[in-house]
Amino acid sequence: MARFASVAELTAYRAEIAPRFDPKRTCIAVCVGPGCLAYKSGKIADAFQAALESHGLTDQVALLKTGCHGFCQQGPSVVIHPKGIAYLKVTPEDAAEIVETTLVNGGLVERLLFQGPDGAPIAEEKEIPFYKLQTPEIFGTNRFLDPLSIDNYIALGGYRALGKALSEMTPDQVVAEVKKSNLRGRGGAGFPAGRKWEGTRRAPAPEKYVIVNADEGDPGAYMDRGILEGNPHSVLEGLLIGGYAIGSEHGFVYVRQEYPLAVEALHLACDQMREMGLLGEDILGTGFNFDVVIHRGAGAFVSGESSALMSSIEGRVGEPRPKYVRTSIKGVRGMPSNLNNVETWANVPLIIDRGADWFAGIGTDTSKGTKIFSLVGKVNNTGLVEVPMGTTLRKIIFDIGGGLPEGKKFKAVQTGGPSGGVIPENQLDLPVDFDQLKAAGSMMGSGGMIVMDQDTCMVDVARYFLEFLADESCGKCVPCREGITQMLAILQRLCKGEGRTGDVEALEDIADTVLVASLCALGQSAPNPVLSSIKYFREEYVAHVEEKRCPACMCKTLTRYWIDPAKCIACGKCRRECPVEAITGEKKVVHVIDQDTCTKCDTCYQVCPAKVQAVTKLSGQEVPAPPADLTVGAAKAEAETVA
Repeated sequence: MARFASVAELTAYRAEIAPRFDPKRTCIAVCVGPGCLAYKSGKIADAFQAALESHGLTDQVALLKTGCHGFCQQGPSVVIHPKGIAYLKVTPEDAAEIVETTLVNGGLVERLLFQGPDGAPIAEEKEIPFYKLQTPEIFGTNRFLDPLSIDNYIALGGYRALGKALSEMTPDQVVAEVKKSNLRGRGGAGFPAGRKWEGTRRAPAPEKYVIVNADEGDPGAYMDRGILEGNPHSVLEGLLIGGYAIGSEHGFVYVRQEYPLAVEALHLACDQMREMGLLGEDILGTGFNFDVVIHRGAGAFVSGESSALMSSIEGRVGEPRPKYVRTSIKGVRGMPSNLNNVETWANVPLIIDRGADWFAGIGTDTSKGTKIFSLVGKVNNTGLVEVPMGTTLRKIIFDIGGGLPEGKKFKAVQTGGPSGGVIPENQLDLPVDFDQLKAAGSMMGSGGMIVMDQDTCMVDVARYFLEFLADESCGKCVPCREGITQMLAILQRLCKGEGRTGDVEALEDIADTVLVASLCALGQSAPNPVLSSIKYFREEYVAHVEEKRCPACMCKTLTRYWIDPAKCIACGKCRRECPVEAITGEKKVVHVIDQDTCTKCDTCYQVCPAKVQAVTKLSGQEVPAPPADLTVGAAKAEAETVA
């Protein structure tokens, strides 16, 4: 492996290896991200290798194992370059057919193509609506890159920005360029990265640290994971540039214990960089010294908070510290420490390479660049989505996400993870940026986006997220520890039908106190799910308290399962599948659920034939009495007579 003594040597090496990794070469790109890997994409890659060997194509066709392509709903995904033919939901058994049909004969395996809205197959990845409407500046490289190959990264322009920064720019100029771009931290707070860098650079100290926050703990969020597993060098290059600009020789990547593929990719990347002289002493012959330590977190959500993360790096319990002195001034070991999240660092090489004006030309007045979101929940096209700041929720959820399954009605979207807020249907045209989301009662967070349909109970949603936050709170400060616990207790009562007059007002009062008095961002943002759901769906809270019912029929205690005698066909499926034998009935006899025995497991509702859907969920305590004649057809005839 080459070792570079200068920027010129790195540039010459890039030119030498570029033909081997030309994006226009014939190549099979197999996603081996964790989602696709769970569906045997590793075996799919092996099957492609065998098929290429059987046709004698191993010298003409490259096989590339890449990180996540983003369209997780349709995985495992395979893209045939250079035409960009996308095959979705591929199995190992499909590999030989794809090689034979597409690479040998120039045809298409239509059954593996994406079916467009009109039912017509779409062959090219760039024409699939999920991809067509995105702007993949950070994430788009994944499908052309082997994350375990530093040569692949260099050939595609990797470390060019580092060379430019070290050889053509002073540290102050690098900081000024990042400030000019108006890059804001992608970890949630949205603080201007350049200003933070400047504060750390100016702080007098014998040592300084730069840190990647890869402790991604939000339920349903995996943007940082997708970057680290698919393109770890982009993050490390950004960290190197930041270290140079700030005056640091020491970097940390604080990564979740639960991300083994990311940890493996990072360790390998650092080893490769050291062999090439991109980490260590006198990098590229510029006199710049820098090295990186990969630190594995212990799975505590609160350790994603800056000061708690730094305490964990020091080997202490991951608890937040009071912020009367910022970590950019006094962080790890009492030294100035600059912390940014994965996506923020991945933006830095693009800004230095293409210029601040290019970056600032994307997005809104106050939120520049693109943002990656994990689009999950009740939406047809789940996956990782990268769009310019200012893209509306409607475009993300309905145009890119394909709307909701089964024709269900959209109800709300939770943005910003468990500490974010819910945004209702009447705000679907809200442009997504830091300030607009905050004004709506939510937050950008790291980029989680959970879509909810008509069957979602907003009280139960608030309870779910408060339960998570109560469990993850470090308990160091009273407002967070006791406030979240008290809010959770009230929400649990509401979901059990034990709500009391004044509970909603009590929730608002406690939330306001937790918001202003908590020590760190976990407590300060924990009230968001409660306050936003009350703001937009107060009538559901009132129904739980005053009427003892759940309008969405999700809270078990407030829901009854009932078999509509006018629809029941006495097929017996519900009776046979009921785990507690709560359903009685026989052939040609309408089935009845014993409400005292029913455990509300939802089995009967799931197995009831969709064409009749006789099993119904009722909001409230009472169910209609069964008709006198339970013969199939009699109840229906009686209902028609009454009508």
